[in-house]
Amino acid sequence: MRLVVISGRSGAGKSTALHVLEDAGFNCIDNLPASLLPALVKQLDPHSENDCLAISIDARNTWAELQRFPELIKQARIPGLRCEILFLDARTDILIQRFSETRRRHPLSDQTTDLQDAITLERTYLEPIVDAADLSIDTSGLTLHQLRDLIKQRILDQQGHTLALQFQSFGFKHGIPVDADLVFDVRCLPNPYWKPQLRRFSGQDQAVIEFLQGNQLVEEMFDDIEQYLQRWLPRFIDNNRSYFTVSIGCTGGQHRSVYLSERLHKHFQQTFDNTQVRHREMGKT
Repeated sequence: MRLVVISGRSGAGKSTALHVLEDAGFNCIDNLPASLLPALVKQLDPHSENDCLAISIDARNTWAELQRFPELIKQARIPGLRCEILFLDARTDILIQRFSETRRRHPLSDQTTDLQDAITLERTYLEPIVDAADLSIDTSGLTLHQLRDLIKQRILDQQGHTLALQFQSFGFKHGIPVDADLVFDVRCLPNPYWKPQLRRFSGQDQAVIEFLQGNQLVEEMFDDIEQYLQRWLPRFIDNNRSYFTVSIGCTGGQHRSVYLSERLHKHFQQTFDNTQVRHREMGKT
């Protein structure tokens, strides 16, 4: 039996995630009162391998119920039940833009609380779920189709209880990913951007690969990251982590971070069955 708890700030994509899982055969419940979670789990057969349930818990719950979430989810983790918590979030300016486009009312806004204050307050309300989340996804730069694909990749493609390891390249000038478990800064490495003939390529292209591979600093950076992960990832697995995102950042997220993410992904595929790579800035100018 598999249970996925979906939470996040309003406008971050919870409904989309729930629909993706529903299309994949999950039984789905939207806006479940958190206090009902342990009682709901008791009605399930944890030994059924084919049954899957997804529930959404958000800030429409009472403050008292949300504060009790760590206790409630602990009660729900019965033997035989595979339970995961997914938290979706986005930057405040992006959430404001989404609400402005849809003209929907934020569930926490009222005559004395404007949209920005409601969005900020919601994050505070959901802090107990943020702390308990197994996987966090920043949807700020994702289209609806990209979010659907990412949910399928990270949730539905995970088989068994092995660690789902993702390497993610990004550009610091676009902001540090909020869903990163580890962040490595590779801006100190030689930058292909300053070679006019390489600027239009990415770290996936052979010309950039040839520029970076064999460079002493690049090799030392790769070795240090690889050795750190080889030593410490087993400790995270021992701590019951189901998902882990390693983010590699350079200035624009097109060359150095892409090259190293691809290389680390290829290397750790030999160790972990579920290893993925994502390039956050690919396609951006």
